[in-house]
Amino acid sequence: MENSRPGMPYHPKAYLTHKRNVRPGLNARTKILAALEERPGLTVAQLAELTGLSRSSVRLHLASLRREGVVDRRGKRPYTWFLTGLGQARLTDFRA
Repeated sequence: MENSRPGMPYHPKAYLTHKRNVRPGLNARTKILAALEERPGLTVAQLAELTGLSRSSVRLHLASLRREGVVDRRGKRPYTWFLTGLGQARLTDFRA
């Protein structure tokens, strides 16, 4: 399954186990995860600017990803966000 951006499949960790996975959410989470892979330690404001998503949308998706154990925050407000070990493991890492 691919998102609306040709050639950019959804990030494997964009799929949630506790929520319905709909295309807009998968697109948003893929953008957030890709940004955090390239530049760990971003704030919500920085993620919003880089991804083109609203700050509230970024916060919502980060909260969902945090519940899944894919990302975590550090420091005091404004928090900086990082991929966890689970978030860094991609399906391509497990190919034989």
